[in-house]
Amino acid sequence: MGHGIAVIPLPAPMRAALDAAALAAAAGEVPVGAVVMRGGRIIAISSNAPRALHDPTAHAEILAIRAAAVALGTDRLSDCDLWVTLEPCAMCAGAIAHARIARLYYGASDPKGGAVEHGPALFAQPTIHHRPEVFPGIGEGQAAALLRDFFAARR
Repeated sequence: MGHGIAVIPLPAPMRAALDAAALAAAAGEVPVGAVVMRGGRIIAISSNAPRALHDPTAHAEILAIRAAAVALGTDRLSDCDLWVTLEPCAMCAGAIAHARIARLYYGASDPKGGAVEHGPALFAQPTIHHRPEVFPGIGEGQAAALLRDFFAARR
């Protein structure tokens, strides 16, 4: 029996979010993917699409939250989890709070544009109406590699 490093498989929702991020990259969008889960079931999967949709708000998280809300027929996703490949920006963190997402799982940190552990640290603000449980760093290596490769190809 060898003494190698144990490989821990990624949870299925993060694998699906990474696959969605790869689709975004292939379409020329910044590679971010998001998945909304409820009761162990995927409700919505989305990729960044601001360029394709000519919509600066078409971030993966926003699109996934919108799709999940329509699928469930409610604006409150309090029994849902959001899995995203990149730390959400201020707009997306605000949407997560307004949707009452129960848990946020994300891959790569975003020191420049993130708003969960960086920038305004939105969920730490006393005026925020809802704070999801936050689990950073899941699939971080894969998510960061997708972003690095995407931006390196454009330089």
